[in-house]
Amino acid sequence: MIEHTNPTLTLGRSIELPCGANFKNRLAKSPMSDSLADGEGDPTKEQIRLYERWAQGGTAVSFIGEVQGDPRFPERPGNLVLTKDTDTAMLHSLMSRGTINGTHLWPQLGHAGALSYLPISQPQGPSALAIEGLQCASMGLEDIQNLPRMYAKAALHAQTAGFGGVLIHAGHGFLLSQFLSPLFNHRTDGYGGSIEARCRILLDVINTIRFTVGVFFPVGLRINATDMLEGGLSEAEALEVVRLLDQTTVDLIDISGGTYFPGAKASSNSSSQAPYFLNFARQAKAITKVPVLVTGGFKTRDQAVDAIASGAADMVGLARAMVLNPNIANDWLSEKGGDPTFPKFDSNPEGGITAWYTMRLTALAEDGEHQFDLDLATAMRMYEERDAQRCLKWREKFSYLQVSSLG
Repeated sequence: MIEHTNPTLTLGRSIELPCGANFKNRLAKSPMSDSLADGEGDPTKEQIRLYERWAQGGTAVSFIGEVQGDPRFPERPGNLVLTKDTDTAMLHSLMSRGTINGTHLWPQLGHAGALSYLPISQPQGPSALAIEGLQCASMGLEDIQNLPRMYAKAALHAQTAGFGGVLIHAGHGFLLSQFLSPLFNHRTDGYGGSIEARCRILLDVINTIRFTVGVFFPVGLRINATDMLEGGLSEAEALEVVRLLDQTTVDLIDISGGTYFPGAKASSNSSSQAPYFLNFARQAKAITKVPVLVTGGFKTRDQAVDAIASGAADMVGLARAMVLNPNIANDWLSEKGGDPTFPKFDSNPEGGITAWYTMRLTALAEDGEHQFDLDLATAMRMYEERDAQRCLKWREKFSYLQVSSLG
């Protein structure tokens, strides 16, 4: 740790975003799929309790991920949906209880694109793909040009419900990330080719959201530092994206990385003891005036303090650490500190660790984490069985989208 650095002062300083909004400290609950919506795109009492716990735990902002603006292309059937059909009363409850103690609550707006959940979707991406584990149709020009309006309507729903801002998801291999990545985007029109062309739809989304919500509503963006795959988005190209973002009105750039492309290793399953994307965040900060949040691999308070004190990032995002200890922000902002103990697993079946953490989120939401004791196989089975039941509800709720447009 940098000498003479006071952890509580370093992490406890507030930060003002370009739009004028303030975060009370430098610790964020990173977006992750909590899978606690009801299968019809609406919040549940468990989901509301989960975000209340993180607010009680002292985080400056909680990002809800994944939140869909178009129910035809969800990441999972346990996601929230922001359209005309969303339960407004439950959204207001989620917002009010998730924002106690001055905490911000932002939905992460996403579209899974080629990675849309097959049982309830017909995936589309920038280009048609037919490889083992991934098949999708190519989006038509009209489909692409409709995206900014869809994102803007979802952002307006969030603003109307009282959320503190929105985070646009352009990372982890979902749709906007797919446009940025040469692995997914083979287009030869104005949306493919150079990194500037691949970034075009992302910039259109940002500009349309800003026009819709006004200058004072926070709009952030999550991007990959790298796809972590040969032939994917490189760090050099990602820095070009940051340069382009610096010319927009975004209020926060959230740096993460990796993709769900078949065969890809998840950075979050790494055994590394160091944060994953800190060097990239440092390079990004050198070329943008937009505040930078870095997410991935932060396991100790010293790591978070070093990231802020060294100037590598303005904020640190915590995901699995906050699943293990929802009160970690308060702990790290106190004199005693205290780091979470990360579990070690004997095996690593594909999707197993993600399922384990997702089911632990359910335990947190039920105030039952002290009785949580699942192995990976049981966590995976429970996770998949729950989603199978939700698929039935999702198809019934959103069947009208086969013949009508979004509201």
